[in-house]
Amino acid sequence: MIKYIDEYRDKNLVLKIADEIKRISTRPLRFMEVCGGHTMAIQKFGIPSLLPDTIQLLSGPGCPVCVTDRRFIDTAIAFARLDDTIITTYGDLIRVPGSSSSLDAERGKGHDIKIVYCILDALEIAKENPDKKVIFLGIGFETTTPSSAAGMVNAINMGLENFYLHSSHKVMPPAMTALIDEGVKIDGYIAPGHVSTITGTSIYNDIPSKYNLGCVISGFEPVDLMQAILMLTKQKESNKAKVEIQYKRAVKEEGNIKAQKLVGEVFEADDDWWRGLGVLKDSGLKLREAFGHMDAERAIPVEVEKTREDSGCICGEILKGLKSPADCKLFGKACTPNDPVGACMVSNEGACHAWLRYRG
Repeated sequence: MIKYIDEYRDKNLVLKIADEIKRISTRPLRFMEVCGGHTMAIQKFGIPSLLPDTIQLLSGPGCPVCVTDRRFIDTAIAFARLDDTIITTYGDLIRVPGSSSSLDAERGKGHDIKIVYCILDALEIAKENPDKKVIFLGIGFETTTPSSAAGMVNAINMGLENFYLHSSHKVMPPAMTALIDEGVKIDGYIAPGHVSTITGTSIYNDIPSKYNLGCVISGFEPVDLMQAILMLTKQKESNKAKVEIQYKRAVKEEGNIKAQKLVGEVFEADDDWWRGLGVLKDSGLKLREAFGHMDAERAIPVEVEKTREDSGCICGEILKGLKSPADCKLFGKACTPNDPVGACMVSNEGACHAWLRYRG
């Protein structure tokens, strides 16, 4: 049994798994990861170079920053331009381009926009600035949603009447099934590890039963990823699609029941927009009515500019696995991490950022 992190990077073990994949792989297969952490790790550790020509890895809509609606950014910018607001946000989001500006650019103009490491930091800012409306920009999948839910409960317990959430929280399964329904050629999913620590395995059950595609929940080290690919390959070669856990040191079948319960108390399902996929039914999370007075969009009137997408950016097609970053004419030229045109270049979990950093 592997106990230490260096064992998950054991070169000989990685190559042994690679040889086993090559031995059993007999037909072309396309596996998609739907976690930004996996996208980064796959490129960092050179996983594609270890696989046979029969196996191709696709980067899916697993980066929260990448799939976020540009209108969400435009709305956040509109909030930031109000005189009585403080915007609190994770660092990646600040550089995502809106239709005509970014939060970073607005901060440069003197608007009060602060980078925080968690929602608790935002609560402290609200406590210290009772004369300001403090808006936390909540993005992410099932991994970060529990912390936003806890933050809303804490805000009420602290008696904060000036704290608001602007939510772009999403859930992963609707995007995974939408890709298959659209006809994207996928033979199995490398399922997200951190998401699954919260949700458990049940959220993926429809994919094997309805589409005959396997899902293997993977960790983030080279041995993890290679073993997950081996497990998916075995499923396809035996025609036995199922949900499996490779990341057993962190993921339990039932997930984190306490976190699930908290999210259900604070949020409810809502239709939401995904870059590349459009509006997906029940793929987003909005605050329940009991927390509606803390929903920034409902509680703070603001005029938002008409949303415009950049021409030439193919981030949406990359997120669907239809194209790779290298197919984009802007990649590494007009679009770089220091001056991103599309959201896929902003976050280090974005496919374009990871490709440019590790593949050049």
